[in-house]
Amino acid sequence: MDQLRVLVVDDEPGMRHGVARTLRNFAVNVPNVEQTVRFEIEEAESGEIALLKIAAAPPDIMLLDHKMPGISGLDVLNRVAAMKSDILTVMITAYASIETAVAATKQGAYDFLAKPFTPDELRNTVRKATVRIALAREARKLADERRQVRFQFIRVLGHELKSPLGAVDGFLQLVQNRSLGDELDAYQEVLRRGRDRIQGMFKLIADLLDMTRIESGQKERRLEMVDLVEIARSAVELQHAEADRREITCTVQTLNPVAILADRGEMEMVFNNLVSNAVKYNRDRGRVDIVVVPEDDRVQIRVADTGIGLTEQEAEKLFGEFVRIKNEKTRRIHGSGLGLSIIKKIADLYAGEVSVSSQPDQGSTFTVNLATNVRNVRDSLEAETIASGKVTS
Repeated sequence: MDQLRVLVVDDEPGMRHGVARTLRNFAVNVPNVEQTVRFEIEEAESGEIALLKIAAAPPDIMLLDHKMPGISGLDVLNRVAAMKSDILTVMITAYASIETAVAATKQGAYDFLAKPFTPDELRNTVRKATVRIALAREARKLADERRQVRFQFIRVLGHELKSPLGAVDGFLQLVQNRSLGDELDAYQEVLRRGRDRIQGMFKLIADLLDMTRIESGQKERRLEMVDLVEIARSAVELQHAEADRREITCTVQTLNPVAILADRGEMEMVFNNLVSNAVKYNRDRGRVDIVVVPEDDRVQIRVADTGIGLTEQEAEKLFGEFVRIKNEKTRRIHGSGLGLSIIKKIADLYAGEVSVSSQPDQGSTFTVNLATNVRNVRDSLEAETIASGKVTS
């Protein structure tokens, strides 16, 4: 919105032309919306003509004279209110009184301007009306965007849950119908696959909770000096069973501690997601190498794998929410599609960034850069969470 239409309704030509001259080159800078609004001026010499113009093309702001021959300003205001229009009306009258102001306000007038008024008084009144309109429209726009985001979220969530729930239901039917016979051992693989799907749904729910807590500022954050190398080793240990089963070697190549001022839980999310993905998308008997490198006031985390890799097009969209690369190689690999987007959000909290370098069938290297500078980290913490009252340190 960079232009508003203003309808000036007054039976005095001098008044109409004067208002038009005052507003023609006037501009309003709207705070918090970063917009500069100018005005297109139309004139109507009577209430009857004003109603015809409104019916044809409703203005954004109407400067409406109260006392006119024929239909009065209050009559026009009453008919406009019946249209349930968004027109913001400012009543103009030479007979200013409390009674008139109350009557106009009850019928939907936004403001009241008494004749005679100065150009500055007119501009100030129009400025207030413009800011109100701009902020109201911005609020509606944000509400529409939130509805769209909520719709997309529910749609994607439903899609992500439908497949594993259907699989579990199918496995249970096999057991219920004794489709594989009466021997319990025959159902071990079915039960394992069912539990895998259920664990995947648990992971999806946990990732959703982590993401919403981070985005809303409701996650309690505790800044302390934490050793990233120790957290990396813990993440490897969590993947030990799956890595051993597939003979994947996971190594933390950094031997000495690397301390950073951070929230331990957030750093665990970063490493757990990176190492889990490196194992999940690896080939059997592959490798995962984790490196933590301090660099001046930053620290770099690199997790490299020898897995299935990504094309350039796949890598470009990898850090979005619910993004999972689906192809023949990943068809049997389950995931929430949220892990990397969570890493990106955490990196943002530390004035950092996350990137990937990858080649199909050769593997991928994920790199996370985080600020270790105390001021940068604390500034980020304050910007994200102090307002919520959830900060401890």
